[in-house]
Amino acid sequence: MTTAKDLFIIAMDPRPERSVGQGDLSLALAGAELIDLIDAGAVTVDEDRIVPGEPSAPQDGLLGEASALLTRESPHERIEDWLWRRGRDLAAAYQAALEEDGELTRKRSGRLSFGSERVEPVDTPARRAAAERWEEREPVLAALASAIGVEGGPSDVEGGPSDEEPGLDDEAVTAVVTAVHDAVMELEAVRQRRTIENSAFANLWRGP
Repeated sequence: MTTAKDLFIIAMDPRPERSVGQGDLSLALAGAELIDLIDAGAVTVDEDRIVPGEPSAPQDGLLGEASALLTRESPHERIEDWLWRRGRDLAAAYQAALEEDGELTRKRSGRLSFGSERVEPVDTPARRAAAERWEEREPVLAALASAIGVEGGPSDVEGGPSDEEPGLDDEAVTAVVTAVHDAVMELEAVRQRRTIENSAFANLWRGP
């Protein structure tokens, strides 16, 4: 499985302290794809820009789609711009792909047959491999999970990832993880601004 699919499965585990937003997860999945492409030698990072290498065809369908969407003309795309462009509705695409592969299943959340459905990981070798990677606190997976509020990894410190984190000594990978943290924070700022605006609008209609 890819880092993105492992991250999706880890994010599916219920955590009462905070649910993972679809927008946050989509941004992190786009970052995970980019890291896998870096590891595969399909791209390099020049400062904050993504420089594709020779066109490749990863075995994973979604990762292959990501590779095909890379901007190959100069000036190359900035990491942040890639996260927003590739990340649009990406969580839904991964959910559909994992359901199709039999890695996720839908279950009723209540005893009644008309209760709302929830999605849960299936006990498969892929899920167990993702869980093992998480239990071992693999630094890249832990850093991406931390960015979306899934705690337990070595990067669970305020201020996000740092160059000194174990396993994040690769400058390109660190740049991607940092960009994911920044994008998630930006998305949260947008949410808060909309909440304030909506509240002000509602108060306006209520009157004094």
